Amino acid sequence: MATASSHQPHQPHPFTPAHPSQVSVVVIGYDDAAHVADAVRSALAQGPAVREVVAVDDCSADGSADLLERLARDEPRLRVVRRAVNSGGCGTPRNDGIDAATAPYVMFLDSDDVLPPGAVDALLGAARRHGAEVAAGLCVRREVPSGREVRWQPALYAAEAVVPHPSRHARLVHDTLCVNKLYRTRFLREHGIRFPEGRFPYEDFVFGARVLAAGPRMALVPDTVYVWHVRRGAGHLSISLDRAGIDNWRSRITADGQAYDILLAAGEKRLARAARARFVDRSLRMYARELGLRDAAYRRQWWTLTRAYLSTFDAGDLAPAPAPGRIVAQVVLASEAPCDLARVREVAARPSRLRPPYARAADGTPVWSADLPQVTLEHLLFRPVHLLPVAVDAELWPRARGTLLRLRLHELYGRMAQAAPVSVDAVFVDRDHGTAGLTVTSALRAEAPDGRGTAGGAASAGPGPGGAPDAWTAEVPVALSALGSGTWDLRLRVRFHDGTVRESTAHAVTGPGRLRRTVVPSARHGVLLVQPYATQAGSLALRLATGGRGAAGVLRGRLRRLLH
Repeated sequence: MATASSHQPHQPHPFTPAHPSQVSVVVIGYDDAAHVADAVRSALAQGPAVREVVAVDDCSADGSADLLERLARDEPRLRVVRRAVNSGGCGTPRNDGIDAATAPYVMFLDSDDVLPPGAVDALLGAARRHGAEVAAGLCVRREVPSGREVRWQPALYAAEAVVPHPSRHARLVHDTLCVNKLYRTRFLREHGIRFPEGRFPYEDFVFGARVLAAGPRMALVPDTVYVWHVRRGAGHLSISLDRAGIDNWRSRITADGQAYDILLAAGEKRLARAARARFVDRSLRMYARELGLRDAAYRRQWWTLTRAYLSTFDAGDLAPAPAPGRIVAQVVLASEAPCDLARVREVAARPSRLRPPYARAADGTPVWSADLPQVTLEHLLFRPVHLLPVAVDAELWPRARGTLLRLRLHELYGRMAQAAPVSVDAVFVDRDHGTAGLTVTSALRAEAPDGRGTAGGAASAGPGPGGAPDAWTAEVPVALSALGSGTWDLRLRVRFHDGTVRESTAHAVTGPGRLRRTVVPSARHGVLLVQPYATQAGSLALRLATGGRGAAGVLRGRLRRLLH
């Protein structure tokens, strides 16, 4: 039950304070001359509410500090703090900014991100209206260069709300960002709230826990107040993207553990348990999905570290986490060595998929596998159909006479037969922009246990003379020429007899002849270069190049990679 006092969506409030210069914006950067000026300008453009922009340069070697000094000559509100020694992390320069701030409120901005227009007014207006020590708003992750945006923790910021104390709204723990928030400067200083010093990845986990542990009154606004730029092609990846080494996972566990300890020491057991649930649902699932990209040595170390950390959780810590994360945690705890990695990564996917085999214990209880019967899946017998981890296998066969998509929905401990699948929508979604480019629909045909199809679709989905079906299949032609060049994710909507819809993705079937690059003729484009492939979570996706020039460019790029 929501504990925050919420209000109806409102029109933006004009900000007309008696003392307008209320905010210090701390911009931190290291060797980011290409972007830091844009960050600083976005802060200055917030208007009179910003008393100063404190730009802390962490001993850059690319001329960033000199660039900032030149900007400061023409902008009296810009102050530059030059560190003599690189700190190795984000925490120390942010602490320097807290120390240097002269305004009643402070907020943080990274050098490669920006504040959207009106962000400071929205946060400061809410903080002052509600007498809040912290005001927070919506952050969007913007992929560069595509421009695709994904909202961060949108449910928290659906409407303006006041939270008298963080314990009244435990979901706040899931927003680990420090940059989409405005803090009363005196509140931070009086409680000694600072970031971990030096090289400490995921420092915002610890800082955020210290803020919540101090029990601030918080104001939440639905406005977009921060744009987080995600540059996957950057020469130096951000900490959140640079996950290839085991040290990144070790650092995340360390930060998460410290956040839990801080909340627990403050007597905030409910918030501490919410932090555990956050780890299981977000961190554990994200890294588990990527295990297929790592070598055997990494996987062994990851499993050992994760198992040791999860062993500190009790049943009450795991209980609030959504089911897919709990299943991954239970499998790791039950096995001393990495096991069933392909199934683990698909359970960790979003949406979750549970692929066969579907084992049962001696008493009939659903379990993970015959080898790990202690990992029980009994909750699947009672979980609503629209939340079940349905498993659909998919094969895409590009051919000159037409591309064919084959789908196979697996039974799941009798729940599919009960719900009676009727049809499936297959939607090809542009990876860069998140828009649907093509949707095809097909009826689902029940497949009898002996492998023979049964006629009649949903009407034959229940038990019959030959027993209940163990799968439902569909074959549907796909006009790939309707799609443009790019990467396309396959999304599914499985429709059941009572109108229930389960959204999912599809497992990419591998094997001889499958996932093969194919050139097919196209009346619209001349030719199409089609490459079905499996994502890191095992889902079917598609790379497509249209026209002879596009296909030739892809092939040349492939040849260059092979030669190097």
